[in-house]
Parts: sequence; structure tokens; C-alpha cells
Amino acid sequence: MLVHIPQLLGAEEVALSREILLQQPWQDGRLTAGHMAAHVKTNQQLSRDNASAQKIGDLILDKLGQSPLFMSVALPLKVLPPLFNRYEGGTSYGDHTDNAIFTMPNSTMRVRSDVSTTVFLSEPDAYVGGELVIVDTYGEQRVKLAAGDAIVYPASSLHRVEPVTEGVRLGAFFWTQSLVASNEQRQMLYDLDCAVQQVLTEDSASAAARRLSGIYHNLLRMWSQT
Repeated sequence: MLVHIPQLLGAEEVALSREILLQQPWQDGRLTAGHMAAHVKTNQQLSRDNASAQKIGDLILDKLGQSPLFMSVALPLKVLPPLFNRYEGGTSYGDHTDNAIFTMPNSTMRVRSDVSTTVFLSEPDAYVGGELVIVDTYGEQRVKLAAGDAIVYPASSLHRVEPVTEGVRLGAFFWTQSLVASNEQRQMLYDLDCAVQQVLTEDSASAAARRLSGIYHNLLRMWSQT
């Protein structure tokens, strides 16, 4: 399930974030890659300890908390603080699947990566290449969104970032442990939630919407892991 969240960050927030990020000391992205990923990863990343990156990450987390769409699709239980990457000069990240388990910074809390999210911070016409390519049941999905937009997709997906041959591609990325571990079950809940909202838009007093909402919450109660 791939879900596009438009304008997670506003234009001014994106411009300021981009200006700050470009001034930071970037490091080789392979320093944070696992053994397999290090062979296909050539991008740059900011240290998780970078104070400026942490502030922008907090902004993204605040915006996620205000996004009904993210809440509906991810059903978040735990969200890792965002990391930031930079692609330029032909750098890329080849086919890989994200690690299953991460550790929350400055703690021993483990986080299962059910859902991956990328927030685009460079306008699509500011760089050549750099598409996020996600392999799902319908084949390859190529994603290159407006600055401030986000894409949410299963962390279990095979995916890659194509080489950036001109310009600079900046982005934020992070993982979410969902209340519902199964991607298939999350997909059904998301579809059901969309149906409820559509019925309510057409008839705010709809008895059918109330019944559908009850089914939604009973399924969530049955499938959630807390």
C-alpha cells in the first residue's frame, strides 16, 4: 500500500529546512548502513546527533500528528525520529529492504519497522533522477514528489533510489511501528476508514456510516498489538 500525503510541510517550512540542512556537515551514508546495504548505498546522511536535523525532525513529527491521513494509513504506535539524506553527483541507493528492528535513540526501546515514510525536501525539477522506486504487487512504482510531500509504504518492500545525476535531492526518512503489524490488515482498515469518511461526507447522519465505523473499531481492537 502506497499512500501520498500532499503538503505535509508548507512551502516556507520546506524552504527554511532545506536552507538549514544544506549548511550541515554531511557524512558518508554507508556509516549507518547494514552489511548488505553498505554495498549498494552511496548517498550522504546527517548524524542523528545533529541538533539542526533534530529540530527539523521534531517539526515533521508534529506535522504527522496533525495529519489524519498519516494516522489512518500508518496507525502509529511508535515513530522513530526522522533521519536526513542527500543525493548528488551520481549517488544512489540500490535495491534493499529496510531492517526489521531499530532502537529508539538514547534508549533501549526496540521499534519494529512496519511502515516506511519519505518526505521530499527538494523540488522535483531541482534534480535529475532520484526517483524512489518501490516494488509492490503491481510492479515497480516510481515516486518523485513535490517538496513537502510524503510517501508512506510498507517497510517490507524492496525499494531503491535512482542515481541523482544533476542537482541535489534532500529528503527525510523514518520508520513507524504500527498498532497493526500486518500490511494486509492495515490496507483493509485504511480502505474501510476511507469508505466511512466518504459516506459521512455524503450523509453526516448516516446509520450505515455508524455501523461501518463500529466494524472498523472492532477489527482494530482484534488486530492491534499494544
